[in-house]
Amino acid sequence: MNYIPRLKKKYQEEVVPALMEKFQYGSIMEVPRLEKISINQGVGDATQDKKLVDNAIEELSMITGQKVVPTKAKKSVSNFKLREGMTIGARVTLRNVNMYDFLDRLISIALPRVRDFRGINDKSFDGRGNYSLGVKEQIIFPEIDIDKINKITGMDITFVTTAKTDAEALELLKLLGLPFKGQGQRN
Repeated sequence: MNYIPRLKKKYQEEVVPALMEKFQYGSIMEVPRLEKISINQGVGDATQDKKLVDNAIEELSMITGQKVVPTKAKKSVSNFKLREGMTIGARVTLRNVNMYDFLDRLISIALPRVRDFRGINDKSFDGRGNYSLGVKEQIIFPEIDIDKINKITGMDITFVTTAKTDAEALELLKLLGLPFKGQGQRN
């Protein structure tokens, strides 16, 4: 049995036709798609406590269901007691099934658990169709056990799309279900 994630099916059946109609693409291959999701977690206090990076790697692995790579410092900065090559964070890149499953959990479970949530900012595009989102607390994900964490950390989530413009990427992410601010008033 071939497993197709719910959001991938939604992309193929609903999002592609809607984008084809809105932007008048000549071919189905022109329709922007989500290429990958990169998640990066910087642990600034790792210079004092090495276990914080191990905890970050373990938590990010639980959230994404994929092996996480530690990130190392490129330069030494004496003011931060940081040496070149020191492990200071964790990152992971999700593609295909893992990417759609993570996005589904982010939209339906994690984001609604954010305190005073009114939607995500639609201004965080980079000009080339990629969108970045900052999460302040890792405890919004159901995989994290609140009793076992010793420090609340945030993470950066970047959605990399094949869209040529920010407007196309915004429409793609909206149709996939990301809750942008002010979405309710416009529709």
